[in-house]
Amino acid sequence: MEKYININGRLLDLSTPRVMGILNCTPDSFYEGSRVQTEKAIANRVNEILGQGGDIIDVGAFSTRPGGVHVDSKEEMSRMRHALTILRQQAPDAIVSIDTFRPEIAQMAVEEYGAGIINDVSEGGITGIANVPLESSTSKDCIPDMFRMVSRLRVAYILMSVKPDLDTMLPAFEKEIRQLRSLGQKDIILDPGFGFGKTLEQNYSLLANLERIKILKEPFLVGISRKSMIFRLLGSTPNDSLNGTTVLNTISLLKGASILRVHDVKECVETIRIIEKTRLCSEL
Repeated sequence: MEKYININGRLLDLSTPRVMGILNCTPDSFYEGSRVQTEKAIANRVNEILGQGGDIIDVGAFSTRPGGVHVDSKEEMSRMRHALTILRQQAPDAIVSIDTFRPEIAQMAVEEYGAGIINDVSEGGITGIANVPLESSTSKDCIPDMFRMVSRLRVAYILMSVKPDLDTMLPAFEKEIRQLRSLGQKDIILDPGFGFGKTLEQNYSLLANLERIKILKEPFLVGISRKSMIFRLLGSTPNDSLNGTTVLNTISLLKGASILRVHDVKECVETIRIIEKTRLCSEL
C-alpha cells in the first residue's frame, strides 16, 4: 500500500522503507561511536549518512538515554544550531528530522534551517530523559504544547510512545492522533518507543506483536539501533550490537515498519534491499 508524507512540499514515498541516519551532537549519547561535536566530525557524519544511502538525517542535541544528563533549553539550542549550520552547508536539500521534546527547539529548527520532521521522544511531553517525567508541557485543555507547535509549523511529526505495552499504547495513540488531527496535523508517523518505559521482556513482547500498530493506519518508525534490549540480552555492549540490530531491524521490516532509525546506515540499506527483493520475488 502506498503511503506518502509531505516534507517541505516534497512527497516522500514510504511504500519502500526508508532509512533515518542518526547524527548525535551530544557528548553523552549511549553509543559512544555515534557522538559527533566538532565541525569536521559533523560534516563527515552528514556525508556518511547520505553517501551510504540514508534518506533522512535525524539530529539530536539532548541525550535521552536512561540516566542521561539534563541539558537546559539554551544549551540544546546552541548545540542544535551548531550542527544544523554545518549540515546545511554540506547538504542544503537533505531531509532533516529534529530529535527534541522542546517546542522552542522544534520551532527554531524548522523556521531557521528548514527541518521537515520533528521526532518527539516525549509522547507530547510525558518524558524527556528516558523514564523521567517532564514538569509541565501540556496546555489547560490537555493538548500538549508540542502538538500545537508541530501543527502550526506544518511539518511531519513522529509521535513516540512511552507506554509499556500495546494494550495501553494503542488506545493512547488513538487519542493523541485525534488531538493532532483536531489541530490540522496531517503527517503523523508513530514510534512504539523501544527502550522507553519498557522492561526487557516488554520490549520483546512489543517486537513480537509489532504488526498490531498497523490497525491505526499510520506509518510507523522503529528505532532499535544498538539499544540495551540487544546488549543486555546478549551480555555485550552497544559497540558489539550491530548484528543484533540487523536481526531486529529485519523483524521490524517484516512486521511493516516504514522507517528505521539507525546508527549504521549502510547495513540498514542493505537489509531493506534484501527484504524488498524477497518480497518482489514472492509476488512473481
